[in-house]
Formats: sequence, structure tokens, C-alpha cells
Amino acid sequence: MRRRAFILALGGAVAAASGLRPLPASAQKRIPTVGILWHAGNEREEAIFLNAIRQGLTDLGYAEGRDIVLVNTYAGEQYERFASNAADLVARKVDVLVAVTRPAALAAQRATQTIPIVAVVIPDPVASGLVVSLARPGGNITGLSNMGVDLTAKRMEIMNEAVGGMQSAVLLVNPSDAGLARQFVDDSRAAASRLQIALQVAEVRTPADVEPAFQMIKPSERTGIIVNNDAMLLNERERLAQLALARGVPMMVFMGPMVRAGAFISYGPNILGIFRRSARLVDRILKGAKPAELPFEQPTDYELVINLKTAKAIGLIVPPTLLARADEVIE
Repeated sequence: MRRRAFILALGGAVAAASGLRPLPASAQKRIPTVGILWHAGNEREEAIFLNAIRQGLTDLGYAEGRDIVLVNTYAGEQYERFASNAADLVARKVDVLVAVTRPAALAAQRATQTIPIVAVVIPDPVASGLVVSLARPGGNITGLSNMGVDLTAKRMEIMNEAVGGMQSAVLLVNPSDAGLARQFVDDSRAAASRLQIALQVAEVRTPADVEPAFQMIKPSERTGIIVNNDAMLLNERERLAQLALARGVPMMVFMGPMVRAGAFISYGPNILGIFRRSARLVDRILKGAKPAELPFEQPTDYELVINLKTAKAIGLIVPPTLLARADEVIE
């Protein structure tokens, strides 16, 4: 008798002698499934963030395919697809839903009130109606905020310092998420009024609108571009950087990866750290924690990233005091 067959026969004999039946295949350990609602069009476009989640799971001892299964869905920046993608994941009976961006989280909320949801990079989860409070979310949703809207004034102040006193600024705004866009414009106008900066709003609803928006920008000695916290604009980070460089205008963005793609400067939470921490919430839920009792986390790690190579290319001299405060300088 071959060794494997012998061991299996022996196991069956022991089970029979003890009055126990061998476990059927259906009773073996089930691998938990996590469904993710991504806003971009494919895995390549979400790679740095998906890899951050995977790294977070690896750090916790998970091996994808062995201990956990990730089911990724992509909306291609068409927010109406979030609803169908969420419905598909609910139909699959995933154990946890991860929703990236506010529109994705709202779609997940409409799709299920029972499957736990981890919402990621949400500017204001309470005002969005996702949770009752940050400390005790209630319901089936918890997650991580990026406090994107609250940083608008701070970004304008930093940009004003970097340029040496801005006279004008152009806001690149995606109006598709109307609430987020409106808050960004309102906060920007309040900060610009205080700093005596003239504002112009350029709407960028789709990638096709990016180049026409830049054609509106009239380069001058003290002008700048400020980009609102939006997923589609994040996906277009390389093209935004190239267009700003071609027009010789410094651009303030909302996260480090956009500066590493060529933008001039960013100030905001460590976004990859947020995605890595989302794995910890998934882990706690899989181990029995209830989202209603898991506080909605706010970022504690902020970073100022400056691309000195871009600054030199557009002829901008960055104040030494600002460089000294930077967490990362790209040369």
C-alpha cells in the first residue's frame, strides 16, 4: 500500500474506533473572502494602493490564496458602476467589503446592512452619513478617514509660502462628487480671501477635460495650481504633472505619490499608511469584532513632500525654511 493511502486508511480506522467520522470536505477550514470596490479601471492603476493592502495583510500573517481571498472590482471612474460592483460582491457573500473613496462607501452602504464594510480615505464619514460618530460608528461600517477637505486651507498656506506670495491660483475640481467639490471650493475661497489670492475654478469631470482645463491657466510669476482631493485626478497624476511642468506653473496636490509622479508639492496624510492600516481593520472584523464598535480612524501621520527637480525645471526657488520642514525632498 502506498504511504499516503496507508495514512488515510489509518486515520479512518482511528476515527471509526473512536466513534468519530472524518470531516467532510465542506467542513474543512473556509478561507475568508474580502471584496474591494476600487474607483480606477484596472489593477495596474490601483497597484500602489492594492500592494499597500496586501503588505498590511502580509504583516499580519495572511498569505493571499491560503488564508484570505481578495476579490477586486473596478469602476473605471464611472461612479454609477459602484452600485453594480457592490451588488456583485454582496451576491458573492464576501465576508468583508472594502470601499475606497466616499462614493464607493455610499454604494456599499446601500447594497448591504449586514456585511461589514471598511471604508477607506473618507474625508468626513459623519457628514457623509456613513457613521453616527467616529468613536462609535454604529451599523455595519467603520474605516479610515483622510480628512482631505479639512486640509484645504493648510495646503493653500504652504503653496503661498512656496511661491513667495501667490497673486492667483487655479483650482482643479472634479464636480462628480458634488459635496466634496463644493466643500473644497468653499474652503479654498475662504483661505484665498484671507491671503488675498485671486481664484479661478477649472472643472475636470473626466480625463478628457484635463488638457482643456490647463489651457485656461495663464502662467505668471506668482500663480499656482491646487488640485482637489479626487480619485480621478489622482489617476491622472502623471499627465497633470506633465501639463503643469509644460506651462511652468507649480502645482499643489494632496498626496505624496502625485509628487513622486512629477507634481511640485503635496501636504496630507501618509496615504499608503492608511491603506496598510485598513488591513488591520479587516483582520479584526474577521476575528469577530463588530464594525459598530470599531472607531473610525483619523490620520495621525502627515507628510510634506517637495519635488525639487520639478521646482528647478520651472525656475522656482523653494524657501530653505520650507525645505527644512519637508518629510521628503525629491531631487
